[in-house]
Amino acid sequence: MNLIFHGQSCIEIRFKEHAIIIDPFLRHNPKAIVKPEDIKVSYILVTHGHNDHLGDSLEIAERNQATIIAPNDLCRYLAFQGAKTHPMGIGGSFEFPFGKIKMTLALHDSSFNPPGTQESIYAGMASGFLIQAEGKTIYHAGDTGLFGDMQLIGNLHNIDLAFLPIGDNFTMGPSDAVIAARFLQAKMVIPMHYDTFPLIEQDPHAFVESLSAEGIKGQVMEPGQSLEF
Repeated sequence: MNLIFHGQSCIEIRFKEHAIIIDPFLRHNPKAIVKPEDIKVSYILVTHGHNDHLGDSLEIAERNQATIIAPNDLCRYLAFQGAKTHPMGIGGSFEFPFGKIKMTLALHDSSFNPPGTQESIYAGMASGFLIQAEGKTIYHAGDTGLFGDMQLIGNLHNIDLAFLPIGDNFTMGPSDAVIAARFLQAKMVIPMHYDTFPLIEQDPHAFVESLSAEGIKGQVMEPGQSLEF
């Protein structure tokens, strides 16, 4: 499979016959080098409702006739907007054509502001995703703080690759993310959710060095960079 990092928490994954994108915050993402119209996918995974994660989901879904996979409360709103959705709940799993998805806990809030308004709409619980496809397991933690059940997730699943937030302030910072990586026992960790805004500026290379000191493999991906996996 081929993974492409688009900045913030946006990951595109291209399988043999399908393609998905997670948290497609592109048009207003100062780090992204692609636009929503460049994305060709059949499924869109959204961890929670914040605008820098829900992002361009509706536009991409309409353009591609794609299904949005997201927490149940968020899916209710998106379905009302005309999107084709597949709602899920924390701990639930489902077998899709590209592979199996399990929705995991994330310690974070979830709401969004519709374009052109100051209204804040509750979007249900924030989440992460475990993706099992083509013999690999990928964990996208979403926006989250460190929590002890990451150790349980690591014990129950043989994680090949974990995307972990390191931006601090709104999510885990680098030091907590190192502990999360240790809990998860992932074979490789890639940092995300940093440097998009001043409040979350971090040094991802220093984070990877901290991982290495723990005997954990890490890699920094620049926006637009791809990884054959």
